[in-house]
Amino acid sequence: MNARVYLSPPDMSGTEERYLVNALRSGWVAPVGPDLDAFEREIAQRCGTAHAVGVSSGTAALHLGLLALGVKAGDAVVVPTLTFAATANAVVYTGAEPVFVDSRAEDGNLDPDLVERAVADLRRQGRRVGAIVPVDLFGACADYGTLVPLAEALDVPLLEDAAEALGATRDGRPAGSFGRAAALSFNGNKIMTTSGGGMIVTGDEALAARCRHLATQAREPVPHYEHIDIGYNYRLSNLLAAVGRGQLSRLDEMITRRRQLRERYAKTFAGAPGVRLLGDGDPGANCWLTTIAVEPDRAGWTAAELGAHLGTHDIETRPVWKPMHAQPVFHGRRAWLTGVADRLFATGLAVPSGSALREPAQERVFGAIGEFLEGR
Repeated sequence: MNARVYLSPPDMSGTEERYLVNALRSGWVAPVGPDLDAFEREIAQRCGTAHAVGVSSGTAALHLGLLALGVKAGDAVVVPTLTFAATANAVVYTGAEPVFVDSRAEDGNLDPDLVERAVADLRRQGRRVGAIVPVDLFGACADYGTLVPLAEALDVPLLEDAAEALGATRDGRPAGSFGRAAALSFNGNKIMTTSGGGMIVTGDEALAARCRHLATQAREPVPHYEHIDIGYNYRLSNLLAAVGRGQLSRLDEMITRRRQLRERYAKTFAGAPGVRLLGDGDPGANCWLTTIAVEPDRAGWTAAELGAHLGTHDIETRPVWKPMHAQPVFHGRRAWLTGVADRLFATGLAVPSGSALREPAQERVFGAIGEFLEGR
């Protein structure tokens, strides 16, 4: 009852255990096997794509996706400034330069108007723009109704970072189906997990084949070990794929519980002036992390103060992503900014959102929030 309440812990059941035990008994314990093949097919079907390649992490998926799209050293790649470092790090792995673009206030996702301006400015400076990498922030798809035709008009490939958004939709289309390819993450805190792992999904057969080749040390299909390209040891284990298949079979019920939790937060904060849920009203969001934004002048309190109060009850919270343009490792990088991401970092707080958050833990969370609000 008094255990720490985490933001988004793994949600496991006997289903995953059965899949894993069957995989162990099959003898397929290497990064190949029938569960990996089946997991790729099932994820591709869920994302509405023809192909999927299982890899060791979402970061690996981004890296391979960029390489397969032809991004190379010296290119500029458009990345949201409000994201986890992996999005920008994967660009650096290729030798390209991440250039940071600010967010829309309503959901924190990439601002399409700024993307268009950034690409135009970069081209005037003689830079080749290798890719645009929108991020589906906190489980809500970016504005692909604008971004996809924009990328096509600019003739720049779009790689969707859907690491946080499996199971989400936008205008009836599933996350992972936008752009030339998309990257998924199955990290331990994601909507579903394989403990560690990721996937590239795409409708492009040649791109999928290229990613699969590079993920297996770029070994040529000959009897001896022959290598023409530099490759990577990025394939997903068959055992972890088995866990993923069990998780995928339960994905809809896990999303339902997260959405119910989001609705409870909405009701809890409905009477609090100056407080809103980031991306609230998006019916297609998977509600991976529920995040509030607080206007201190109206609310009379700050997000940090609520976070500190919940911390005294051993309840985990976290500020939204610190923008990449403000990270020491990316100091001085090019950025097109409006101040939105900085404001969201200053005023945003992610609260416990996991589908494994059962009733006793929920009562602790909402009781502590109610105690805080009453004291204000």
